[in-house]
Amino acid sequence: MDELSALAPDEPRRRPARIRTSSSGLRSAFPPPSASPVSARAASAARSTPPIEILAPTPRRHLLDTSASQHWLRTPPRSPVSSRAASPASTTASHRPQRHAATFSALFEERRQAARPHAHAEDTGMGRRCVRSMHKRNLRAWVVPAAVAAAVLARAAVGLGPYSGEGTPPMYGDYEAQRHWMELTLHLPFRQWYAYDLQYWGLDYPPLTAIDVESSRGSGSWIEPSWFALGSSRGIETQGSRVFMRMTVIALDLLVYIPALVMFAQRWQGTRSKRTQHAALLMLLFQPALLLVDSGHFQYNSVMLGFTLLALNFFAAGRDVLGAVCFVLGLAFKQMALYYAPAIGTYLIAKCISLGRTKGTTLLIHLASVTLATFLVLFLPFLPPFSPAATVLDPITRIFPFARGLFEDKVANFWCASNVVFKWKNWASSASLVRLSTAMTAAGFLPSVFVLFKAGFKMQANNATETPFLPLLPYALLTSSMSFFLFSFQVHEKTILLPLLPITLLLSGAHVDSAVYSWGVLVNNVAVFSMWPLLKRDGLGVQYIATLLFWNRLVGHNPFQAPKRSFIHILSAAVYAAAITLHLLEMAVTPPARYPDVYPVLNVLVCAPVFALAWLWSIKKGMEVGWALGGPGPAKANGARIGGEAVPSSSEGSLRQTGGRAVSLGFAQARQRTRARTGSSVVGD
Repeated sequence: MDELSALAPDEPRRRPARIRTSSSGLRSAFPPPSASPVSARAASAARSTPPIEILAPTPRRHLLDTSASQHWLRTPPRSPVSSRAASPASTTASHRPQRHAATFSALFEERRQAARPHAHAEDTGMGRRCVRSMHKRNLRAWVVPAAVAAAVLARAAVGLGPYSGEGTPPMYGDYEAQRHWMELTLHLPFRQWYAYDLQYWGLDYPPLTAIDVESSRGSGSWIEPSWFALGSSRGIETQGSRVFMRMTVIALDLLVYIPALVMFAQRWQGTRSKRTQHAALLMLLFQPALLLVDSGHFQYNSVMLGFTLLALNFFAAGRDVLGAVCFVLGLAFKQMALYYAPAIGTYLIAKCISLGRTKGTTLLIHLASVTLATFLVLFLPFLPPFSPAATVLDPITRIFPFARGLFEDKVANFWCASNVVFKWKNWASSASLVRLSTAMTAAGFLPSVFVLFKAGFKMQANNATETPFLPLLPYALLTSSMSFFLFSFQVHEKTILLPLLPITLLLSGAHVDSAVYSWGVLVNNVAVFSMWPLLKRDGLGVQYIATLLFWNRLVGHNPFQAPKRSFIHILSAAVYAAAITLHLLEMAVTPPARYPDVYPVLNVLVCAPVFALAWLWSIKKGMEVGWALGGPGPAKANGARIGGEAVPSSSEGSLRQTGGRAVSLGFAQARQRTRARTGSSVVGD
């Protein structure tokens, strides 16, 4: 080892200046002993000047010192290799570029990538290719408008098919229910909305739905009053009314849901490239389950989901009061938003705890006041002096229909799947089943509540001024909503849309090789398959196949590729094989008269285990993220140590350790980088 090895690793190595030589110019390199005074002064000036740039190849001894001695580790040389070709007269070997890995883990990762033929599968998605193509053509500013226009076109194309209850009197379906509610709000006062002719699609949604349909019917009655004539318009199926009703779904998407998606891509993916943000937006815009239910079957679920997503965006921006208002609006639009209430309520209370007694109490008072005020405004038409005092009980009794039974139709949850071997209604009364389902639902979401509360108390113990446990919220939402779907009372197949929102948000920021991506695409595909009996009854078979194939192509997922050696990939292959087999059997074999629902029941038995495993996986991931944020002991105000490296307590850093990127908050990371440049301490959001 020569004297160069004694230099500090972070100091640049200085090589002595050398004069380029050649076989024909030796005299210029070795001047004669005697020199004139002018030559002496020139030589003195040359010695005082800084060393000239090295032009010759790196000496062999440097390669031995840096590369040859570390060749077994395959690490890059400390001194850069010259890009200049070797001189013809030089005896130094030519420097061919070599592939180097940095550490043992990188060496193993390189072997793993070499053994895997689809190492860059994320670039094969049609969505990413379209985004990359537009960016290369300087059309970056047009990606979002083009994506929104394509999403609107897709919704309109799905809407060309049949809808729920088309041509099936006397009750028809959800399409007629939505139209009938517009009819009620146009002709009846507030106090009669929840009491008029309950046998024919009585209104059973919260007041914001009624207010929304009232605003929609205003424009419809102005165009054609016969569409919403009280009594005489029941079952109307004219072409004009059909187009109008389909357009109301698209208009509400453009008003609430799509802006919430754009805001999510910008807020939660803010630290990532524009290409990644745009690809995530495409993935969310074309989610097949929501397209089929809202634009095909006909409902307005996107409004409730849009308000919930706006609440998450405001939470990410630190505007918790506005987020609470948006969530109350979603809850007042559809009571199914209660599936998210344990997660969101616990998150806000945990944040109040983390802020300490003074600031936390102030925030809690603000949140409680705004929540109560919002509910009061929404229910004001049903309170004195606008209506009798007893009128307020009408919407409450209609919103929570405990008299309907444990489950509706064949839904892929615990009760319907277990009912195949254990007839619950024969062994327990309706009141007992309500209590049992309530207890099981609470037990299902308690792990996420515990993790959030634990994070809040850890932050309080360390006097944290910000909320570094925001990455826990998507997993808590998934755990809570999936628990309600699996175990709660009176669930129907369309409520799978609520667990799909958080898992698709996580999927939008996940790497294709991560567990988040694999679970995300599996749950989305199985959710669409679980609704096949409903979609088949509506006549939406073509839309079912088209949206599934298009979305999987868009995200770069191939369900028919050979499974990898992991549990999730083997499970996916088995589930897809079972679903395809069930479809083929349904087309080829008529169900026996004794068991007319054999295929819907088999559908439930295929899908319910997947949803149960996804629920367990969400609990596991939530605990991992909570562990990564603060570790098993007291949380560190300046970050946690994960894998031996200091990691800031930020959402992006935490989820990248756990395989997800959907909760990388751009604004939090930007503020952290700003504080780091100014020398202040970094506290994760």
